[in-house]
Amino acid sequence: MKLNKGILAIIILAVVAAAGYGGWRYFGAPEITPALAGTEPAAPAAKGSGVDVTGPRLMEAGPLGEMTLGDRNAPVAIIEYASLTCSHCAEFHKDDFPQLKAKYIDTGKVFFIFRDFPFDPLATAGFMLSHCAGPERYFGFTDVLFDSQEKWAFAQDPMAELRRIALQGGFTDDSFKACLQNQKVLDGIRWVAERGNKEFGVNATPTFFVNGEKNEGALPWAEFEALIQKHLKDGGAK
Repeated sequence: MKLNKGILAIIILAVVAAAGYGGWRYFGAPEITPALAGTEPAAPAAKGSGVDVTGPRLMEAGPLGEMTLGDRNAPVAIIEYASLTCSHCAEFHKDDFPQLKAKYIDTGKVFFIFRDFPFDPLATAGFMLSHCAGPERYFGFTDVLFDSQEKWAFAQDPMAELRRIALQGGFTDDSFKACLQNQKVLDGIRWVAERGNKEFGVNATPTFFVNGEKNEGALPWAEFEALIQKHLKDGGAK
């Protein structure tokens, strides 16, 4: 998913009005470098960019902390920037991520870091709810949103569908609205997305950094696994 022309913000918070969940409330958002704006979705199987981003800045956590899985001392670190309304991101998490987790994360070979990079108000709201669900439930809630993306992100009344999912996940009406009005959570998500865009050149989702090597777009699993294997070999892991 690429940024559309005319969108001058990565994040615009959409919160529901008290009456009928019908109104949007907008907050300020970080500016996007105009040259990074595109008109078409990212190709489903994009190649590596050749950019190598290494060093402590890439691994620096945001204000809300880092959402991670696996052993932080693993020989390979994978950072994913994704949007909850990105169809290629949803496909990766439904089709390929289970293999990544079982074969590499759970076996101590990969340390996985997931970073919020919402392109629209709905994705922002979804990420806010995932954070409000708590660190222990973040990935579970995010998985539900990816799995049911077509039902809520493209619904006639997407906020009503998002509210329904939140209520099924343990939120109340009050906690749902309070979460979407939480400026601290919004600011934390904005910080991560803005830094990803301005410092690391992230302008499409999904974007992966595998031991600092940037790969933009959804690689087929065979290519993605080959990339992991290459870095495992370079790191001396078997």
